[in-house]
Amino acid sequence: MTIRQQALRVALGLALVLGTSAVAAQETRIRFQLDWRFEGPAALFTVPAKKGYFKEEKLDVVIDAGNGSGGTVTRVATGTYDMGFADMAALMEFWGNNPGAPSKPVAVMMVYNNTPAAVLALKKSGIRTPADLAGRKLGAPVFDAGRKAFPIFAKANGIDLGKIAWTTMDPPLRETMLVRGDVDAITGFYFTSLLNLNARGVKDEDIVVLPYPQFGVKLYGNAIIASEDILKRNPEAVKAFLRAFTRGVKDVIADPDGSVATVKERDPLMDSGLELRRLKLALASSVATPDAKAEGFGEVSPPRLALMASQVNDAFGLKERIQPDRIFLTGMLPTKDQRNVLGK
Repeated sequence: MTIRQQALRVALGLALVLGTSAVAAQETRIRFQLDWRFEGPAALFTVPAKKGYFKEEKLDVVIDAGNGSGGTVTRVATGTYDMGFADMAALMEFWGNNPGAPSKPVAVMMVYNNTPAAVLALKKSGIRTPADLAGRKLGAPVFDAGRKAFPIFAKANGIDLGKIAWTTMDPPLRETMLVRGDVDAITGFYFTSLLNLNARGVKDEDIVVLPYPQFGVKLYGNAIIASEDILKRNPEAVKAFLRAFTRGVKDVIADPDGSVATVKERDPLMDSGLELRRLKLALASSVATPDAKAEGFGEVSPPRLALMASQVNDAFGLKERIQPDRIFLTGMLPTKDQRNVLGK
């Protein structure tokens, strides 16, 4: 090889390195945390990552599992994560109990238009309606969204809270204790607890489910949240994330079977059949709901959000009342046409 050829090869190599670095420099890194483990509903985020939708928006998105909405909200608030997926009530709780926090995350897109929270019991308990819960023992982790919102459910259904006894347990024991008869009913996300009961040998026909939205509790569920820092520093990156995410949601709704495979890549030990059912339940009960279609995917109704803020204030006993217009940041969503993902 001549000196000229060597020089040319070095120049080409340097150009390639510089070109790659330039492309990488154009990508904005976003650290994103889920509300829970990599289960079926996580496909809403793993699909746009797998299909390169985030990359097309010049984003380098890292998606990590979570251990509850409360933790996700706190980690986004402290800057450990730029964005996350968390229950709207947990976000409101953070705002109300931390009025002096230097940074408070805000919701930028509604995903679970209806809360997945529900009360579940076994038919053999005799529980069929909310009224049947009076005098019974309920169980849930102390941070469970359904347990925290139970006073709202109780008020809507005329249940005397003084006649409810609570048993606290860690999440993995919740459904086990119901099956053993240690508690009469549990609260939890519908698509989580139902399938956990199935996994413990209980058939659907032997389970009573009382979904909060069907019994007068029109709370919003999980939303995409963003830190104040990224919204100030790079709001366009947040908008780009939401565009890519919305494309992914459309694909997940069209092909839930194929979408679950992208979650299994993150957790090879998961039961694909079980998680496919969990995903379909989540889509039907919380994402593609009549309320979501009426309000528009990703949006919120200001009066409904204000009512939820008032209900959460009272039920959670917050230190400071929440101003709902500060919790959800409008103007970040993709266009209406881009968000037309739910069909008729």
